[in-house]
Amino acid sequence: MAQNWTPGSWRQKPIQQVPEYPDAAALAATEATLATYPPLVFAGEARRLKKQLANVAEGNAFLLQGGDCAESFLEHGADNIRDFFRAFLQMAVVLTYGAQLPVVKVGRIAGQFAKPRSSNVEVQDGVTLPSYRGDIINGIEFNEASRIPNPERQLDAYRQSAATLNLLRAFAMGGYANLENVHQWMLGFIKDSPQADRYRKLADRISETMDFMKAIGISAENNPSLRETDFFTSHEALLLGYEEALTRVDSTSGDWYATSGHMIWIGDRTRQLDHAHVEYFRGIKNPIGLKCGPSLTPDNLIELIDALNPANEAGRLTLICRFGHDKVADSLPKLIRAVEKEGRKVVWSCDPMHGNTITLNHYKTRPFERILSEVESFFQIHRAEGTHPGGIHIEMTGKDVTECTGGARAVTADSLSDRYHTHCDPRLNADQALELAFLLSERMKSGRDEKRLAIATA
Repeated sequence: MAQNWTPGSWRQKPIQQVPEYPDAAALAATEATLATYPPLVFAGEARRLKKQLANVAEGNAFLLQGGDCAESFLEHGADNIRDFFRAFLQMAVVLTYGAQLPVVKVGRIAGQFAKPRSSNVEVQDGVTLPSYRGDIINGIEFNEASRIPNPERQLDAYRQSAATLNLLRAFAMGGYANLENVHQWMLGFIKDSPQADRYRKLADRISETMDFMKAIGISAENNPSLRETDFFTSHEALLLGYEEALTRVDSTSGDWYATSGHMIWIGDRTRQLDHAHVEYFRGIKNPIGLKCGPSLTPDNLIELIDALNPANEAGRLTLICRFGHDKVADSLPKLIRAVEKEGRKVVWSCDPMHGNTITLNHYKTRPFERILSEVESFFQIHRAEGTHPGGIHIEMTGKDVTECTGGARAVTADSLSDRYHTHCDPRLNADQALELAFLLSERMKSGRDEKRLAIATA
């Protein structure tokens, strides 16, 4: 156990991005109620994810992490969850085929409700109200009643997370993820896109392989790995009172685990070494993430790694790099070199979304070409440094939204208003996400071929 740590020791530290609840007694009562609820995930599941992430850290797997910018109560439904899962499975199978590596599947789902804000207040037409901080805290409607932080929303977030997890487990283990269904994962609106033909050809090759395996006695019926998949959940653990209430001792190991999600991460705005979020994270045994932005120095990164992963355990810490397409070349190499020099074991993951947000026609958006540019740079830099580009972290949906510009079926500035549905930041639609997966697959296949050639000619 971490020295001088308890699930509530973060309360003695400075903290950023905390909502101001007007009724402290109601907040305490809500947290006490949550503390009596069953865990959403289990320690053994978190350990299984950590083991898979250790393979990523060692260059033997790839991490796909993605999902909603901010989950909402209004859009919660079985169809939305199913469509997200279908799009995610498509991305995963494309990446697996190209990289020839296992893909670790981690969704930004079943807990991604709280969002950091650059300002505590929002002003519209001369009216000033608290900023929207996610459905777990307050409402998006711009009126005083909606924007007052309400602790009972945490109970609603718990219930929605439990329902979402229940359905995701059924999809992952109940046959929906069966590779024999690879053609059926195609979403309707993608069928006429440039990605559809590429995906059908890939699915045909997989189906042919499945037919051959069945002929020699290996089928989904006698091999669970062909019909089931591991799918894990993750979110930014911003609201520490909620996290503390769902922090439990594992009966088999005696260790503390956050049971709100399999993996949780610290945001770029809350990674201060002596603040509350780092204090809370250092004591839990889950695999955790750390967002790394342009202001992070190599020395500060090593200090954070030492605080969060003092045992240097592979799979414990994922560094989620979010620099921006024009800053990654200056920021990433020096961090990689510092980590390599100190011999720290981490997963390197690329978040090409958060550093590439612009405003067009009064809408926040992210140009697809900038997203791709940051991903390209991420892979090139790791190849130059001799390290493993371990994963990608994206905001995406299974819906046909128009929130990020560009892509093969180009979303333009003028079409942003057509289907702009996000509650916070712009997401890739399923077509753009699949296009990104194909581009990533090509890069990883190219890197694999280069490595084989180097070994052959050595």
